[in-house]
Amino acid sequence: MNKLLTTVFAFAAVSLAGIATIASAQDVVGDAKAGHAKVDMCLGCHSIVGYQASFPEVHKVPKISGQGAKYIISALNAYKKGERKHPTMRGISDSLSDQDMADVAAYYSASGVVEGAMPPAKPATEPSAQVAALLTKGACVSCHGDNFSKPIDPTYPKIAGQHADYLYVALKSYKTEGNALVGRSNAIMGGVAKQFSNAELKALAGYVHSLDGELKVVPQSRFR
Repeated sequence: MNKLLTTVFAFAAVSLAGIATIASAQDVVGDAKAGHAKVDMCLGCHSIVGYQASFPEVHKVPKISGQGAKYIISALNAYKKGERKHPTMRGISDSLSDQDMADVAAYYSASGVVEGAMPPAKPATEPSAQVAALLTKGACVSCHGDNFSKPIDPTYPKIAGQHADYLYVALKSYKTEGNALVGRSNAIMGGVAKQFSNAELKALAGYVHSLDGELKVVPQSRFR
């Protein structure tokens, strides 16, 4: 009995320490100016219009200018922990401290943002009957907002206007299991993505891409 209680208390202590670490990381305040000096490793992919990655298949790298800061931090931490499998992004995230992540996120969340500009409250383009049914089945607006650009939680991404091929690759990755190099472990998105065929995921990605949003690629020279 004493041994059991000792084990329980030890587990609780570890769990609380983990929660404290997460809370501490979230409390770090980012500085966009400092972030501007830390994004050289990002520019070669995310600041070139039309730039395509070739892993795990050919697709445009995501637009991250105008993305929510807390989502960027969440994504970087997921790569660092291996919850998102991507060798390049894992290497980059491993090199970043909590402060670095916060600064980079602050920079990109402000990059290309026009003061006073707001995304439409509702998509201007109505989905087809097929896509409307898929959106309802996946309950996509319940997390990403009616306009797919105002998520209900700041750690969720804005997705309106994001590259269709990137969205498709990202959605498929939530279905991937048992692959050491590819895949994303997120219980919510895994449950959503696994409801759909790849053809249905591609249709969803195409519609979300067609919407007006805040995401951009802001060109910058990688040689500054």
